[in-house]
Amino acid sequence: MRNAISGDLEFIERINNSVLTGFVHSTFKNTINIHCNENGELFTIASSQIDNGPNTLVINSASLEELNIDVNDVVYVKSKMLHISNKLAISTNQAEKWAGILPEYPANTENISRNLKRMIEYIDIHGKAGGMKKKVDAPSLFDIEMSRMLEERTKLLLNELLSNRMTIALHHAVSLIGLGPGLTPSGDDYLVGLFTIINLRNSPFYSHQSFCGEVLQKAKTLTNEISYMALKKASIGQVRESIIHLVHSILNGEEDDLYLSLNKVLNIGSSSGTDIALGLVSGVKANLKVGGQL
Repeated sequence: MRNAISGDLEFIERINNSVLTGFVHSTFKNTINIHCNENGELFTIASSQIDNGPNTLVINSASLEELNIDVNDVVYVKSKMLHISNKLAISTNQAEKWAGILPEYPANTENISRNLKRMIEYIDIHGKAGGMKKKVDAPSLFDIEMSRMLEERTKLLLNELLSNRMTIALHHAVSLIGLGPGLTPSGDDYLVGLFTIINLRNSPFYSHQSFCGEVLQKAKTLTNEISYMALKKASIGQVRESIIHLVHSILNGEEDDLYLSLNKVLNIGSSSGTDIALGLVSGVKANLKVGGQL
């Protein structure tokens, strides 16, 4: 048996109410993804190396490889414990319940403007290239073309959002889905960041929340299931704890807070963290421009 350290509140409640059956969708060193029969969503068992997130349960284990979990292993709940075949049983009795809530957009945006500039400069130096950030060292023809497409489509998307031409913006957002390298393609990760900012209460773009849902409706067949789940959750403002901390730092934090939070996001995946961070940058820029602060 393993004890969960922490977990998404709704995930824990689902286990406590025995409303989860399914099978193992995919396995990695630090995550096991479960397909839930009840709602068709993916739920994630994560090692202690991973932060809290939507539909995620973090267990007391540095790596999950030793558990020998296989794709298609049966998942069920019994006696308020999550079971994967006869290989793993997880108790949530001692787990800290986590509910990720995005901060509100402040009325005074002077701090945001300063932090946005710092963030852009830091990503330029420390961000991981290969996705939204161009490779400088010996890029292949594929890398060059992919960077060009990502840059062109994100610019077109933001121009239409700023001009309030939402139908055309939708077209450009959809063109990013599935585009780029990685298990979660760069275009998807960028949209996760952008959706996060659109979902900030009291922000200039908060009234365009429905845009995220419209993009999501077209995303299902354009990307893989893992990336789709990240988009689905981000479309309603549900993202990983590290991303929420970074947003807090952008809106209200001091310089040291910003760099600490930004580093944690930049370390997500290969280029995923950088792609998400650049999506956040675009969303914050758009809010400042609409608010007449940039």
